[in-house]
Amino acid sequence: MTVEKIDTLVVGAGQAGLAMSEHLSDCGIRHLVLERQRIAERWRSERWDSLVANGPAWHDRFPGLTFDDIDPDAFATKERIADYFAAYARHIQAPVRCGVEVRQVEKTVGRPGFTVTTSEGVIEALNVVAATGPFQRPVIPPLVPEDAGVVQLHSNAYRNPGQLPEGGVLVVGAGSSGVQIAEELARAGRRVYLSAGPHDRPPRRYRGRDFVWWLGVLGIWDHAAPRQGAEHVTIAVSGARGGETVDFRHLAAQGITLVGMTRSFSGGVMQFAPDLAENIALGDRNYLSLLDAADAYVARNGLDLPEEPAARHFGPEPDCVTHPIGELDLAAAGITTILWATGFAVDFGWLKADVLDDRGRPMHQRGVSTEPGIYFVGLPWLSRRGSSFIWGVWHDAKFVADHIATRRRYLAYEASPEHETEDA
Repeated sequence: MTVEKIDTLVVGAGQAGLAMSEHLSDCGIRHLVLERQRIAERWRSERWDSLVANGPAWHDRFPGLTFDDIDPDAFATKERIADYFAAYARHIQAPVRCGVEVRQVEKTVGRPGFTVTTSEGVIEALNVVAATGPFQRPVIPPLVPEDAGVVQLHSNAYRNPGQLPEGGVLVVGAGSSGVQIAEELARAGRRVYLSAGPHDRPPRRYRGRDFVWWLGVLGIWDHAAPRQGAEHVTIAVSGARGGETVDFRHLAAQGITLVGMTRSFSGGVMQFAPDLAENIALGDRNYLSLLDAADAYVARNGLDLPEEPAARHFGPEPDCVTHPIGELDLAAAGITTILWATGFAVDFGWLKADVLDDRGRPMHQRGVSTEPGIYFVGLPWLSRRGSSFIWGVWHDAKFVADHIATRRRYLAYEASPEHETEDA
């Protein structure tokens, strides 16, 4: 059996894999990118039909290629984003091989490198970069049994309202996916309940600038670690309909019933925590803190940006917040679907190296793992807050590629004969 040999193997041809390919090429490192499906496949087949990017086109891209067919302040559709990455692969002449699944990576015995078993044969690589991203295994809490008489699906399997059976929908999770799907269902005439936990709620725009701009000039994208307890706090932001600030009071005014965090299920009844008002208030405080920081930045730097006092005005508290629902009989409420917008877990079961902790999470520092030659790119907080965003992963990939180049120089070193240690 012929064994293919390569210096660096990149697993995954999404935004992380392509960013790695560009920087590896810049470093002159021979590499191969393997993708089990198509380039940026998750954007095409694991997102709902109407999804658009959560950041404007001028921001959510790589430095080397713009979106030349949409306004820089517009929000690209999911198909346009997938096409962008396919075009980027051509732009940088990335050595991508599609339709090849990586099934196992293990340390090669007795010499540097790794033996990689794929659906197309075996590859030996000196380095392996896991660029499969953070959205690997959908998480559905084991609360509601399959025989409960209600359809259950994760947000990655949702496509449009017509896909769901007739009746009401309980959406669990109030991050970007949950709020956008809940609003789409409500606009389609569905009865919707939205279970909202703790969240950050930035303004879409403030004083004429998108919130991604504010996070940039305020240095927030570069925060090296989340504040304590905020590692997995969801962010409620949307680029839908040209970009709107997520406002839970407005969602309630549209007919969506807000409830607290989903806590348990028994006898056809879902129980919710009594934390809805607290969670809404937490999001408000996050929202106002960014406005305060933006105002201070404007004053300190003398910027000519229009004041926006109306941004601080909140509407009245909806009845579902002041008189929260503690439990919901799904059948009596006409709920036929539970849509779990509850995030994802990583799945590195194919990586048979000592680089994962007891919960299966990568052990690394800025993407450099505890096993020399294994790297990670595209994970949240890999090096900073922006690490899992399109532009952020590009910068992280440069650091990892430079590390690989440096390691190659060490491995290539040979001492001159007069300095080699002689055997005793």
